Amino acid sequence: MRRDQFLKSLAALMAAGALPQQGWAAENFKLMLPANPGGGWDTTGRALGKALQDAGVAGSVSYENKGGAAGAIGLAQFYNSSKGDPNALMVMGAVMLGGIITGKPPVSITQLTPIARLTSEYNVFVLPANSPFKTLKDVIEQMKKDPASVKFGGGSRGATEHIAAAMLARAIGVDASKLNYVPFRGGGEAVAAILGGNVTIGGSGYSEFQSYIEAGKMRPIAVTSPQRLKGLDIPTMKEQGVDVELGNWRGVYAPAGITPAQRQALIDKMTKATQSKSWQEALVKNSWTPALLTGQAFEEFVDRDFANLRAIMVKSGMV
Repeated sequence: MRRDQFLKSLAALMAAGALPQQGWAAENFKLMLPANPGGGWDTTGRALGKALQDAGVAGSVSYENKGGAAGAIGLAQFYNSSKGDPNALMVMGAVMLGGIITGKPPVSITQLTPIARLTSEYNVFVLPANSPFKTLKDVIEQMKKDPASVKFGGGSRGATEHIAAAMLARAIGVDASKLNYVPFRGGGEAVAAILGGNVTIGGSGYSEFQSYIEAGKMRPIAVTSPQRLKGLDIPTMKEQGVDVELGNWRGVYAPAGITPAQRQALIDKMTKATQSKSWQEALVKNSWTPALLTGQAFEEFVDRDFANLRAIMVKSGMV
């Protein structure tokens, strides 16, 4: 076969999808989930892995959970073990930014490569079904009487539910430094503490509490969104007279040391994954809001959100 005929045949195969496009990473993806099983990052990462496979841009996906310190432990491991690997991804989000602000870990998110924001979600606060409190108003009244007697349970220190709880304290005239917040390494631990009555009130994304709310084991009393979540009868904090609105988002980063072409290939794969049927089903199932933002625009968003979160945390006495 002449060289020009070979090149035409090769181009035709690539256009038909029979050959991998230039610059795309090999098929085996490794996802770092920097939290224990059962939480939002774990759920997001596994839904993303399935979407990558369903979209035909990954042949297989392996997962590693490494919880603790608002994701900082997993972040450090990912940084040290995955440099230059175009097949590695780490799930992260606003919670990690809060943890970096409060904990100042040795490795920062700025040392990695931003790929894409995937979803946005608001925090829901819940009570155990057998709680003596029935509404947010009941919780607020008790906080005003004795702040330390109300135990808030949620993700690591600096998580969005921690920030929202501190904002709540400040909004009702309670010293945020007296907030009794109990951090957990993952959503599974927080759920167990709420169901077991080891904390007064719990906060997280709706998806982490959904099955327990539907089973009547948890009572949702407030959400940090500007309006009620679609299809859910959960009052916002604002409509209950508390000026608290705070969103959560989740995304993915690649390691340090990958090339611009490899970064773009990953962005293309994320875009295809979010268009897959399984990802669309995951959005509905978990009440996630699609919020795809990629590349440089995502990097600039993270910088702005980091500054905004820090300002909120300073005002709330967390920093």
